[in-house]
Amino acid sequence: MSTTAAPSPWLPTAPCTPGRCAAHPGPATPRGAAARGALRLVAGLATVLLGVLLAPLTAPLPAAGRLLLVRYWCRAVLRAFGVRIRVTGRAAPQGVPLLVVANHVSWLDVPLVAAVLPGRMLAKREVRGWPVLGPLAALGGTLFVDRERLRSLPGTVDATARALAAGGRVVVFPEGSTWCGRAGGAFRPAAFQAALDTGSDIQPVRIDYRPAGPAAFVGEDTLGASLWRIATARRLEAEIRILDPISSLRYPDRRTLARAAQSTVAKDSANRPSPSVHQRASEKPAAASSARTPS
Repeated sequence: MSTTAAPSPWLPTAPCTPGRCAAHPGPATPRGAAARGALRLVAGLATVLLGVLLAPLTAPLPAAGRLLLVRYWCRAVLRAFGVRIRVTGRAAPQGVPLLVVANHVSWLDVPLVAAVLPGRMLAKREVRGWPVLGPLAALGGTLFVDRERLRSLPGTVDATARALAAGGRVVVFPEGSTWCGRAGGAFRPAAFQAALDTGSDIQPVRIDYRPAGPAAFVGEDTLGASLWRIATARRLEAEIRILDPISSLRYPDRRTLARAAQSTVAKDSANRPSPSVHQRASEKPAAASSARTPS
């Protein structure tokens, strides 16, 4: 499964490409990497499949119980793929309405956020049919949006607002496209309207991977290639930093609220952008940009 350039001009793009931004550091094929990768790949996919098969048994449980199981399942998936999790900060307890917004690097962001801040994801409709990501998203009660139909956007915002009004969390990646982590895109404001409509707080989250390259899922990358890079990576660590909440009541409109959230996430970055990478990439046409994203 490969990606193409963004089909609509209003959709966001990033200058990141697999060859430039997602390469393994050091030797391309370290000793033992293939065997280690194969074992992790089998373990990771088996853990995903087990969760999918057992999911129907969780139907009688209350929503809080299902979210807790999703949290443990996502942690198990990350461990199986060899990804260590580091969490900084503490979120509000379950039942407090929050719009969780994070920068977007990889498909790993989805199980990573779900493992720490379980809630309903806002994702593009194509994710429903993706291997690995599709089952993870569907079992988490994902809200799917058709990004190519602008007319569907108000309905998506309304669904997000209803989920917040019910006291739930909704997780959004408002950059709208994956970036490699060395730089990021602007937060698009649409989803922030749901927080304004319900008076919900914004929970900014910063995601970083070390090393940055293997986790990045950008440009014309394929899911298979990304899975293999992650499985063969050595000591891959995913750090998720839960930042101070932002009150939506302090902002007059969704655009200023989105800019405030983006500024908070960007300022917290411990891994500053690499101008040499993205200045060169910015000279490329849009066809070389990233058009994939779980959101």
